[in-house]
Amino acid sequence: MQTERTTLSDRKESFIDLENTELAFRDLSDSSLKQAYQLFKVMNSRNLVKTGEFLVKLAFAIHFPVKGILRKTIYRHFVGGMSILDSSKTIAQLGRRNVDSILDYALEGEDSDELFDATCNEIIRTIEFAANSKNVPFSAFKITGIGRFDLLAKVSANEALSYEEQEEFNRVEKRMASIFKRGYELGIPVLIDAEETWIQPILDEMVLKLMSKYNGEKAIVQNTYQLYCRDGLERLKLHHKKALDEGFKFGLKIVRGAYMEKERERAIELGYPSPIQPDKESTDHDFDAAIHYLIENYKTIDFMVSTHNEKSSLLLARLIDEYGIPRNFPGIYFSQLYGMSDHITYSLAEHGYNVAKYVPYGEVKTMMPYLFRRAKENTSMKGQTSRELRLIETEIKRRKEKRYE
Repeated sequence: MQTERTTLSDRKESFIDLENTELAFRDLSDSSLKQAYQLFKVMNSRNLVKTGEFLVKLAFAIHFPVKGILRKTIYRHFVGGMSILDSSKTIAQLGRRNVDSILDYALEGEDSDELFDATCNEIIRTIEFAANSKNVPFSAFKITGIGRFDLLAKVSANEALSYEEQEEFNRVEKRMASIFKRGYELGIPVLIDAEETWIQPILDEMVLKLMSKYNGEKAIVQNTYQLYCRDGLERLKLHHKKALDEGFKFGLKIVRGAYMEKERERAIELGYPSPIQPDKESTDHDFDAAIHYLIENYKTIDFMVSTHNEKSSLLLARLIDEYGIPRNFPGIYFSQLYGMSDHITYSLAEHGYNVAKYVPYGEVKTMMPYLFRRAKENTSMKGQTSRELRLIETEIKRRKEKRYE
């Protein structure tokens, strides 16, 4: 493998066309493409998203038979299936396009030990499935799927715990340990998703402790860093230094972030400085700076760049080539969410880079918090739904013109 930094002129340069809609939407029938158009049209309106969320919650509350409608629309577009087995068709379809899958059991917001234990067991099943699937190189989960949010907030704030709370937290630690132990036994990296900043401290503490135990030559335990946080890049570098000092492999995923409005509202309500970057430009700057840092240290960091941003995706692709790193180098991945930014996913995969889709799965009602969050994020992300709509419109037009040729 090349270790010297090279220029693009020293390698076979290939232009990555992110406007190739035929490539992006090849797997969608005409009817599915039109349905996607209608879906993103709704998500382009904040008021329609809010109204839709209210109506769906009301429908479930009064037992109105809404599951069939949801399953054929927003659920089908953003969810891989109802179970691991049910998601196999989605995984195989992505695999045929040289795109890997990250199974993500998306249950969240629960508060009973019984459900936390069940979720923990389900996450372990995704690890075991990944060990037997060439198209599933990772597993992923949220700590709030296996532990109560308010308890984690209390531990992060260093507040005194009652005896019962300490016992409850011990059970959270045992669930975490069992998940990563299984990942270690089977050689499957496990990504733990980022959370709100006020529970991130205990999450970081637990993850770093598990990294030191399980990340020998391979990064089994992988953290997530949100670069819309003012301290995101600094924390990433600090944790990398700790890994180097203590001799374990550092593993991570970077994202821009998912809780901006909630973070700012809480900061105002409780009267502390917002932990979120002052503007999108600052977030973009730190995100791309993180990409440079990760590439410069790719020999000691296994990493995934999770983004729907074309500029950042092309930056990473260019740097991989400039540094003479093989495009299929196992320690570097791109990723996007299932149902979004297919123009990025399939274009990168077509050019030989490692790309994975986050494929959430679960029952229709279970998936509603996840789906509402996807809809709100699309509405709040400047240009995201407009870009998806424009690309879909372009492909619909291209297909019509081709039929009349």
